[in-house]
Amino acid sequence: MEEVRRSANLGASIWDDDYIQSLASLYTGEKYVAEAEKLKNLVKIMIDETEDELDQLELIDSLQRLGLCNHFEDRIAKKLDSIYEAEKCMEEDLHVTALKFRLLRQHGYHVPQEVFCSFMDDVGNFKASLCEDVRGVVSLYEASYLSMEGESILDLAKDFSLNHLTRRMDKITEPRLAEQVRHALEVPLHWRVQRLEARWYIKAYESRSSANLILVELAKLDFNMVQATYQQELKRMSRWYKETGLTEKLGFARHRLAECFLWAMGFVPEPQLGYSREILIKIAVFITIIDDIYDVYGTLEELQLFTNTIERWDINSLDNLPEYMRICFLALFNSANELAYHILRDQGFNVISNLRKLWAELCRAYYLEARWFHSGYVPTTDEYLNTAWKSISGPLLLFYGYFSTNPINKKELQSLEQYPGIIRWPSTVLRLADDLGTSSEEMKRGDVPKSVQCYMTETGCSEEDARKHIKHLIETALKRMNKEILMEKPLKNFGHIAMNLGRISLCMYQHGDGFGLPHSETKRNLVSLLVQPFPMP
Repeated sequence: MEEVRRSANLGASIWDDDYIQSLASLYTGEKYVAEAEKLKNLVKIMIDETEDELDQLELIDSLQRLGLCNHFEDRIAKKLDSIYEAEKCMEEDLHVTALKFRLLRQHGYHVPQEVFCSFMDDVGNFKASLCEDVRGVVSLYEASYLSMEGESILDLAKDFSLNHLTRRMDKITEPRLAEQVRHALEVPLHWRVQRLEARWYIKAYESRSSANLILVELAKLDFNMVQATYQQELKRMSRWYKETGLTEKLGFARHRLAECFLWAMGFVPEPQLGYSREILIKIAVFITIIDDIYDVYGTLEELQLFTNTIERWDINSLDNLPEYMRICFLALFNSANELAYHILRDQGFNVISNLRKLWAELCRAYYLEARWFHSGYVPTTDEYLNTAWKSISGPLLLFYGYFSTNPINKKELQSLEQYPGIIRWPSTVLRLADDLGTSSEEMKRGDVPKSVQCYMTETGCSEEDARKHIKHLIETALKRMNKEILMEKPLKNFGHIAMNLGRISLCMYQHGDGFGLPHSETKRNLVSLLVQPFPMP
């Protein structure tokens, strides 16, 4: 008798190969490169000649939000160094103080939370009179998300600004300010995905009477040129995916190539890191398929065989597997060996044992969760999280991110293998954001219990209270990311990539399951990043 297989019924991808191959951009070639260089030289002069501290801060903030700061990193670092060394932190203006605090902390400078003490009253609350300064309160709100655990002044700043802005939202009569407040309250700037923020901010900035037209022109041109680069990468990946035949051979799985591209782009957005994006897209494709094998399609007996095969990493043991698992394992095996070969050839490091360990750990975590599901066992929240921050594939993604963007350093690699905060906390944010976004649908389907259900079962609380608890755990993990990655800078060139995993995780699950059911917000995000250029004169 044929085995009855489960199905997640998540539907086909809306991005087929024909559509992807039809994408085209005007913004390629020497003409646009030369035009961009001309504009960049004008901006360099602008940065050098800006002397007033507030003007410097606002220019740096605009360059970051317009998606242009990677072109001027050295100049921006020099300006921030001199601002930090000037030690003029006790300002009378809330906007200036908060903006300076946020920008300096974003770049890893140790600015104390006490810079906000002058805006507090004798009993330790923020002064009520600040409420009239909406721009200052927005800046305070944005600054408060750079906090670390135990920073009670910043916790008060967040509560004060959030409550005030939420109450005032409907009373703000100036449309541009109202839109800025709405945007800030939706997701704080520190945790936004860089390219999506650039898309939004270019329009918002351009509408200001004080907008610098050189910055607007460069931002639009740069966005369109990066979009052209992304299009070529997605086309190449779509051809690769089609050639694997995985869509036809493994019809039970979610096939989400464009959505995997969004993950990779949020994680590693820099246009020059196309090779890393390519590696990460392939990995995300395999993670998705293997996740569906464990979560939905495989029997428990098959899953044990597959886990053993992954642990042995031996193509000679494939005879024991059903055909669909053989197809998946071979594709994964070839992909991992290809990356290992490139690293061995270019750097003299053999990472195949690292990759084997990572995939084996992921599949062991998947298998444990499958056993929980098949036996009807609901773990405690802690028991669940001890496995789930690994089963969400965060460590695997971060190691692949490290291998594909950095010269490998033996000491760094040994440190990463201990799973310090730079691995643990972004993976935890990914896990919990996924749980918040998907648990309602999965509860209806009767899937593996996630953190929301585990906490409800453990405490007897409502779903609403369980969600509040999970949001609190996310906040804690984000504060730990600020401390252990942003401020302590354990790996110089890898920190921003690890921070970005937290950002794209929050984005993907902000409005529900943006990966499994990607037909609304995810589709809009992909269209804005990949399909629609900014009109230019």
